[in-house]
Formats: sequence, structure tokens, C-alpha cells
Amino acid sequence: MGLRRVLILFFVYIFFIVPCFAIKIGLQTRVNKTFIGASTPAEIIDVKTNKLLFIMDKMKGYEFKPYHSDMIAIKIDGQYRKIKTNQIIIKPEENGFISVKRKWYRGHFKVINDGGSLTVMNDLDLESYIRGVVPSEMPSGWEIEAHKAQAIAARSYALANMGKRGKYGYDLKDTPEDQAYGGASAETVQTNKAVEDTKGIVLIYQGKIVPAYYSASAGGKTRSASQVWTQDLPFLKSVPSFDDGIKKNGHGVGMSQYGANNLAKRGYNGYQILKYFYANTKFARLKEG
Repeated sequence: MGLRRVLILFFVYIFFIVPCFAIKIGLQTRVNKTFIGASTPAEIIDVKTNKLLFIMDKMKGYEFKPYHSDMIAIKIDGQYRKIKTNQIIIKPEENGFISVKRKWYRGHFKVINDGGSLTVMNDLDLESYIRGVVPSEMPSGWEIEAHKAQAIAARSYALANMGKRGKYGYDLKDTPEDQAYGGASAETVQTNKAVEDTKGIVLIYQGKIVPAYYSASAGGKTRSASQVWTQDLPFLKSVPSFDDGIKKNGHGVGMSQYGANNLAKRGYNGYQILKYFYANTKFARLKEG
């Protein structure tokens, strides 16, 4: 039985209602200062009191640093102004973006003085987050069906790992240690279309969203979860990875990104690609809200 027939035979699509989520992504963790700007005027709000503290000018960078262990200082016109709170939100006007680390981001920023150092996180809706993940994890010039597979895998991974970095105050890091995330600066027309075309769709196994692990390449054959970690996950089996000739890069569990692109070139759609790499899974759509 050929690969195409196997994929079609086991392709199942269902709707499964689960809650929808916003997500917090750590951009900087326990740093001694940071520089933040916004594309529009942006409000700085005290998280604890919801009081407006200051309005940042558009297209102007501001330096933030911790003050003692429970306050934040912002440099305004060459002088530091103490903000008597250890948690602030930076909120641009509608359709505005915020910048840090020379990148633009959607949503809001939350800045926390955590015992004398600053943690900066991006608080945004899940779909906006996935827009910044897909082109950061997979080359934007690849096949759109590979991008669709990447979007669903990334969305599933994120939801299955919500709160993973809770000790820092956010859900996931913005690095490949969790998922690479480049914010709005990384977005492209094609990858955004892949996210939109798969909006809210996740992989599930026995009614639960799966942590859809993936890596750049598996070197010819993926590895089962038990081969890499102590836990066996029945939806992560070893299969030919369709990335022959490409050096193994990553843990090799779950979807091979190079393999996904090669399958897309052969005419397989994003759903077929995912059903191949994640055994016995089904598709569900998140509840709107």
C-alpha cells in the first residue's frame, strides 16, 4: 500500500470544542536593563492598580531598569523616573506594535521587577503568536502546505505546554528551547495565510491536545519519544522522515520540518503530513472566543 493511500485512509477531521487562550511569551528574563519603544503612543499602566502612569511617545526608545527589588525606573529626557510598582503593562494604541531586541511585536508587553532584575514578556492572542512562530521555525520560502502543518504543530505544542515557564511569570520562551518566535517582524504574507487557513486547528489524542514535538531534520528516520525521553507517547512513533541526505538536526522526534516540506512538494497537504508524523491523532478546532 503506497504512502498516499495510507495517508488518505487515516485522514480524519473532527471538531472538538476546547477553551481558547491568550499566551505570554518571555522575551527577556532577569536582565539589568531593557530598551522598549512603540510605533504609536503607548500607555504604561500599573498592573496592581490599573492606574495610568505615563504615555510613551511613538517611535522613541525608552530605557527601563529595576529600582531596588520592588520598583521600576524609566529614563525620560535623560533622567530616571521611579515607578512605584514592580509590574507594569505597556499598551500601544489599536493596531500599534511594541519593540524590544530590535523586533516589533503585536499585543502588549508586561515588565516585572523580579527581585532586582527585569523580565519582559509579550502578552498576546494565540493566533498572533503563531504568526510569529511559523516563519521563525520554518523558512518562509518553503511550500505553503508545510507551513500549514507547522502552524498546527506549533499551535498544539504551545497549548499543550501552557505554563511550562511559570516560575518566570510567562508560558514559553521565544527561543528554540520552546519555539522560535520573532514577533511581527518575522511575519510574511504566505506564512500568515497558512496560519489563517488553519486558524484554531490543533492535534488531539484521546481528547487532549498533544505536545506536537518537531525538529529540523531526523536524518532519514524519526525517533519515538521513548528513544529520546523516558516517557513513551503513543502518537510519537518512529517513521521514515523523508529528509534523506540532510544531516540530523534536533531531537528527531515527531515531524521533520525538511520531511514536511518534501512531502508538500509531492502533493501532500498539511493535514496529511501531520497524520503521517503523529500517529493515531485527530484534528480539533478551538472554540471561538
